[in-house]
Parts: sequence; structure tokens; C-alpha cells
Amino acid sequence: MESCPGKTAVSGVMGFALGGAFGLFMASMQYDTPLSTNPNAQAITSLPLRQQLKQGFRDLGSRSYSSAKNFGKVGAIFAGTECCIEGFRAKNDLKNGVLAGCITGGVLAAPAGPQAAALGCAGFAAFSLAIDSYMRRPSETD
Repeated sequence: MESCPGKTAVSGVMGFALGGAFGLFMASMQYDTPLSTNPNAQAITSLPLRQQLKQGFRDLGSRSYSSAKNFGKVGAIFAGTECCIEGFRAKNDLKNGVLAGCITGGVLAAPAGPQAAALGCAGFAAFSLAIDSYMRRPSETD
């Protein structure tokens, strides 16, 4: 796919789906711990089983949706930014991913202030560089 809006939309939708699955998994792992560590354990255990299940599934759904939104946002911002940078530079190299990672991290952390934006930029850029470097390395058969 060569269209930047198309890449952005696909990345956002796929990020939303992956984030939903990840959020569902992570939320379900919280219930794997003993209830005694949860401060609301007494209130939950005193409810009838049907209410416990209803509350648990509601929590799973809200956490899953929250994670899905975050993953979708990150995927859309990163893919759209990388595509625009690649089109502007007319090159396909590591620098595109690093710049897109920096912009994505900075934008996502900007509401927390300039220091957070700088750290977000550096963190996303470093992660993008590590992943792109690993993915672009020559295979052993070449």
C-alpha cells in the first residue's frame, strides 16, 4: 500500500485490534492473583456470583477498550508520520523510523510537559531504531 492515509488507517485499526487482545489478556491476569492483595476484595467477594461476574466482565471490557484505543493511536500516529517522512525524504532507511518514533513519542508525551516529551521522543526513537535495525539486518542465507 502506497497511500499514507491508507497506511495510517490500517495501522490504527490493526493497533486497535491488537491492543484489545492485549488489554483483555492483561486484565484477565489481574484476577489470577489472590483476592487478599486487592483492597476491594472483601466487597467483591461479598457480592452474589452473578454480580461478581458482571463486575469482572465490565472491568475486562473497559480495560481492553482502553488498551485498544492506546495501541490504535500509537499505530496510526507512527505509521502516518513514517509514511509522510518517507515521502518527503524520498528514501527508505533507518532515519525515517527514528524520526517517526521521536515525533510519535513526543506527541504522545507532550501533555505531561516538555521534559516528558523529550524523554518520549528519545524512548520511541531508540525503540524504533532497535526494531528497524533488527528487522533490516541481512538474513543468514544471503
